[in-house]
Amino acid sequence: MAFYSKLFGTEPAKLRDGYANFAIAEPPLKLVLIQGAPGEETRMDHLGVEVETTEAVHAAASRLADVGLATDVENETTCCYALQDKVWVHGPGQEPWEVYVVKADAASMTKQNADACCADPAESERAPAQATGCCP
Repeated sequence: MAFYSKLFGTEPAKLRDGYANFAIAEPPLKLVLIQGAPGEETRMDHLGVEVETTEAVHAAASRLADVGLATDVENETTCCYALQDKVWVHGPGQEPWEVYVVKADAASMTKQNADACCADPAESERAPAQATGCCP
């Protein structure tokens, strides 16, 4: 609960024994699901919070660092057919979170590697996402 309170900058709207419900209106959360290859175990790749401006990404990076979370900032990166600015943090289970802005459409999944998309830079040993789908 402490990590998510820091990430969203708010306390849970409802708190019960073993239960916390965050009702985040601003910024709205976006969930993207990518189906794995047949026979591949299902796993969560990452979670994202889309914001409207680069300034909002920078403000999130500052706020997250100020509350003691390790951040990794990427600016002008091409990911998932979009030019983006983003900041990454990790949750208590090491799940990657990104706060990002889509600045423009792009012609490719990613300029670094056509088989990798939206890979958390701190997770380079992770298997790359399949080229069949990706985040927004």
